[in-house]
Amino acid sequence: MKALITGASSGIGREMARILSAQGCDLIVAARRTPRLETLRNELKTDVRILTADLSVEEECFDLYRRTRDDSVDLLINCAGFGIFGPFLETDLRRELQMIDVNIRALHILTKLFCRDFVRRDSGYILNVASSAAFQPGPLLSGYYASKAYVLRLTEALGEELRRSGSHVYVGALCPGPVETEFNSVADVKFGLKGLSAEAVARYALKKMFARKTVIVPGAAMKAARFAERFLPERAVVRAAYHFQKKKTDAR
Repeated sequence: MKALITGASSGIGREMARILSAQGCDLIVAARRTPRLETLRNELKTDVRILTADLSVEEECFDLYRRTRDDSVDLLINCAGFGIFGPFLETDLRRELQMIDVNIRALHILTKLFCRDFVRRDSGYILNVASSAAFQPGPLLSGYYASKAYVLRLTEALGEELRRSGSHVYVGALCPGPVETEFNSVADVKFGLKGLSAEAVARYALKKMFARKTVIVPGAAMKAARFAERFLPERAVVRAAYHFQKKKTDAR
């Protein structure tokens, strides 16, 4: 098996690369930070190809596909993404647009292009990294939450289309809660709750992916929170979300 992982220079993407390599999977790892990818390659036992790409640039998304479409990729993991914290009227617009380009546009492009190839040969896996943020509005992280809702709903819809067509191609969404990654430093926040380890989330996600689960939610606390939200009015959910996000500011 060969996997292409975006956002592989840190966090969940890096841990997935380590786990898959340990299972004998060859890898193509893509990110902006080449030295980190080189460090990762040096520690892994299987064949690892490095591709430097800035997925906030549309043409680099298409170029990443062109450079890998003949490499017999079996598994695409769209892990690249980041968040921006702050009141919507105060956050930097250009930085937000970059976030939307990475979290939504890049994932959309790569999912569509690789899924077409996978469907033609009737095999392949696509795992899109969303977030528990996808299940509700997120004041003070509004753009990030909205972008992850896009990822989740796109994935669910595509999965149903594939199921109805009788395709054996898998597509799923990983929706973790707080994870100990570089998300905090990039978004300039600190989680109010202790996060799961990136390694634990990656291992759980890959296990459920190969079991062909469509929406993957690691951790008992996030599963319980998702269940409880179904019985609350949306106004209560969004107000609770604001309170939770505000605690991140207080923790800085």
